[in-house]
Amino acid sequence: MIELENVGYRIGANWLVRDISVTIENGTLCGFVGPNGAGKSTLLRLISGELLPTTGEIRLIGKPIRRYEPKELARLRAYLQQKRDINFPFTSLEVVLFGRHPHLNGTKETAKDITIAKGALQRVEADMFEGQLYPTLSGGEASRVDVARILTQAPDLFLLDEPTNHLDPRHQVQILDLCKTICSRGKTVITAIHDLNLASMYADQLLLLKDGISVACGPPETVLTLGLLAETYGIPFDMLPHPDGYSWVMPSLNVL
Repeated sequence: MIELENVGYRIGANWLVRDISVTIENGTLCGFVGPNGAGKSTLLRLISGELLPTTGEIRLIGKPIRRYEPKELARLRAYLQQKRDINFPFTSLEVVLFGRHPHLNGTKETAKDITIAKGALQRVEADMFEGQLYPTLSGGEASRVDVARILTQAPDLFLLDEPTNHLDPRHQVQILDLCKTICSRGKTVITAIHDLNLASMYADQLLLLKDGISVACGPPETVLTLGLLAETYGIPFDMLPHPDGYSWVMPSLNVL
């Protein structure tokens, strides 16, 4: 379980997030949605422990994040950043093996670790890049390798900052299907996502943010309403029923 209680983060006089309180149960796929600069990435960095909140407290399994030792935290949560630059000539398999470091205790990777890494590459259909240098991959190919890396970390909590960026529709669906499978096994996924329709289709819980403040939190059908979306994004939206029972939302035409 992840608990945020009155969480705020400030740089100087500027609050990037403020007064965020939310509980995310185990086995939940929670999406952070909202416009650019809403605080989605900052909130993920706070939950990861990379940043310490200015106000409030974040608890992972009932224990404040700030009280975890770095290695202990690395075994519990994996954080996939939005900007991921690796310019050294590592192969894709070597990059994926970085995810095993919290489990190695300073020793070299074993055959078991390599098997885990190769299996993760197969799960995201990136095993064909195993021997290819990571900097030579396309954006979408690199994104799949990065997802494989956090899979090898084997955490209980996955924090993903826009994991579907650079991916074609097939691989967007593949990654989000994988997230649902992870959640079905009792683990938790929290992801920042811009595509409101993918959020509607896959998330169990959404946190809608604007200017660092929570606008709404709950199931997609209670958050992705025309009124809340217009208030948050500053433009009107249209909504249609999806054949599978979800809501399709889209900006209204000729509004700008």
